Amino acid sequence: MDKTYFLSQSTSLTLVIVISLIFVFLGLYNSKKYKGLNNYLTANRNIGLFSLTTSLTASALGAWILFGPASASTWGGIGAIIGYSLGTAFPMFFLIFLGKKIRKEFPKGSSLIEFMRKKFGKSLFKLILLMTIFYMFIFLCAEVTAVAVLINYISGTKLWITALIVLLSTLAYTLYGGLKASIFTDNIQMVVIGILLLISFVYINSFTGSQFSFEFIKEKNPHLLSSSYIPSYTAGLTFFYCSCCYKLISPR
Repeated sequence: MDKTYFLSQSTSLTLVIVISLIFVFLGLYNSKKYKGLNNYLTANRNIGLFSLTTSLTASALGAWILFGPASASTWGGIGAIIGYSLGTAFPMFFLIFLGKKIRKEFPKGSSLIEFMRKKFGKSLFKLILLMTIFYMFIFLCAEVTAVAVLINYISGTKLWITALIVLLSTLAYTLYGGLKASIFTDNIQMVVIGILLLISFVYINSFTGSQFSFEFIKEKNPHLLSSSYIPSYTAGLTFFYCSCCYKLISPR
């Protein structure tokens, strides 16, 4: 039996291409104002609080915050959500203090790898560089395939087509504009994520059915709200540990 999809392949590809082209245009247009190696690598170190916050949030969290915690709560309960949240936020607060220390000891540095080379020598620098490249390769594959799988799920579009479009469009403005272009597009993405979160909150808050009520959860899966449900705590600790490791080894 043929699977029924939410969208046709032509419609989904059109949406992906149009959205990708919009980001390419915005990234390239914004990058014309800023030139030079410092802008490419460090964005001239003049990024404001709002832009820096939205960029870090969008790049560190992404759109999965719309469905990741909700999915975890269906089997891990409240503990999974708490662990998810703390594990995601803790590395960011930790890097605030680490960043101040690095900036104090290496004020003219452009990256964490440069600091490692100065602090620990060339041998460890090569190992860290190799690990960074490996990590970014895995991270890139995960991000691109996640989008491709989503489009495949709703329209049946082949994975390589979506992945190719996303890769080419992203490379188009990041190779030209560097970090400045990446931060600018992250800001746009975070605004979109914020709007979707607001819409989700309003919808759930105004929903009159029983599927989102605590009474419904207590009737179907009361253990998800129970303080004595051990898997809730183990799930929270697992999410906390994995999220911390994931964020702390991220080069960005």
